[in-house]
Amino acid sequence: MSEGTDNALLERFEQEIWSKVPHLEEKDGETNVVNATPLIDLTEDFKECAKSVFKIDLDNTDLKVYGKQDSTLLTGSIKVRPAANIIHDAIITGKLTSGQTVIEATSGNFGIALGLLSKLGLTVIALVSRKLQEGVFEELRNGDIRTMDLDMDICPAPGMEGKQNLMVAKATAANVRSQLSNLGFETDTFDKEISEIESLLAKQDVINLAKFLAKIYGFFCPEQYDNQLNIDAHRTITGAEIDQQLHEKGDSLENFNLFCTFGTGGTSGGLSKYFSEKYGKKSVYVIFPPSNQDVAGIRTKANADGLKLYDPEIYAEQQEMDWEKAKFLLKFFVDKGHDMGESSALELYAILQKASTEGGGKFVAMICDGIEKYKKNLATVGQEGPTQVSLEEANASGYNKVIWIHAQYTPREEGIELIAKSLGIDKSKISVPDARTAQELLATQQIPDALNKDLEGDSKPLLVCMAGKTSLMAAKVLAGKGVITDSLIGGITQLPEGQTKQLSQLIKEASHF
Repeated sequence: MSEGTDNALLERFEQEIWSKVPHLEEKDGETNVVNATPLIDLTEDFKECAKSVFKIDLDNTDLKVYGKQDSTLLTGSIKVRPAANIIHDAIITGKLTSGQTVIEATSGNFGIALGLLSKLGLTVIALVSRKLQEGVFEELRNGDIRTMDLDMDICPAPGMEGKQNLMVAKATAANVRSQLSNLGFETDTFDKEISEIESLLAKQDVINLAKFLAKIYGFFCPEQYDNQLNIDAHRTITGAEIDQQLHEKGDSLENFNLFCTFGTGGTSGGLSKYFSEKYGKKSVYVIFPPSNQDVAGIRTKANADGLKLYDPEIYAEQQEMDWEKAKFLLKFFVDKGHDMGESSALELYAILQKASTEGGGKFVAMICDGIEKYKKNLATVGQEGPTQVSLEEANASGYNKVIWIHAQYTPREEGIELIAKSLGIDKSKISVPDARTAQELLATQQIPDALNKDLEGDSKPLLVCMAGKTSLMAAKVLAGKGVITDSLIGGITQLPEGQTKQLSQLIKEASHF
């Protein structure tokens, strides 16, 4: 402990949080993991799923599949492990004291884990993407977490240095300023640093925005994307915990391949280091969705590249797995009573591919969270859903109805004419609901009355937004309500007629209402 340790806060933290999460404890000269999460034998259900869902017979193979059930942790997610480790260290070293504000950029689960601190009298602010699933937002709100939602991904966006969009940056900065003010923080400090803030937002660097806001306001930022303690939590505890459980079953982690998805790099990095240090081998397989698919809290390989904790050299292999196929596996396991989320399905689907190719094997999948946050998505599995279409496919389909959908921007007249010309339709077929309507659709997961009239009729509408992501999210919400639409890949920014134009010519900021 340091001289600056807040002993009262430390005592409350250890009593209410630390004592309930996995950690190392020494007793009688031995160090073991306490509060371990279950290691579940999934082998028989896995074989049944392979046969009944994917028509792959693994009955006669030498196969063993375990699931590390971290959905049983506090807040229902593996992110409690690094969050508790980082906060524990911050209190001990005096970096975090009573009455302080904690701020972090998060795709959901880490922020939910930080929400435990609100019970200790600390204020928690989570910088999140508006693209998060509604179930994640619900848990953030239920955790008494103050959210600041941004219309961009929570990642450094490598390569953005040469593609900065200052108009978007200025609009987003104004949005951040307004939300800070609504949360009760003065804005003079923000205004003095507006140049640096806009520079970070122009690069879509929300991770470093959180760190910068912490610096200028005196907040504490856990820095999960850069913090070595994120790695250490899994290197010293999670790896040893799984190994300890396998030894109790008469086996060893040395004989297994471990599959995990990529969020920050903490889990994959820490477990890779455990294998390397303990057994001198690479046995961690890192699983990504393809670049055109959105899986809750999981990065694509492109969005992982550039993160500090992303280290492909220490992995056994990196693989991309089709979420559209893996979701059928998820439905099977959830229907069987297993509490697992979307990332787990990707891992198990990757194990299925490897086991079927190699005729079996020994595998551990990290069950990083449960199904509760994703139930709405799961309900649509097997139903017809939205399709992402290219410009060529859109032209071939000949849509009779095109709907602009965005929560912050609307097209100018030139933008509407561009969409019409690119799609080969009359601009009278293009509907432009106001941004408030899009915000209501995404926030409530309900179809606003203002949008219902645009959806009337028998023809399937095409949704268009700025870059293709908001329209896809909207299409998924509508699919859950039985309304089938398509989403234009790349949005207005990728239309060839607009390549030579400034974005400000085509759209205008519309969040002021």
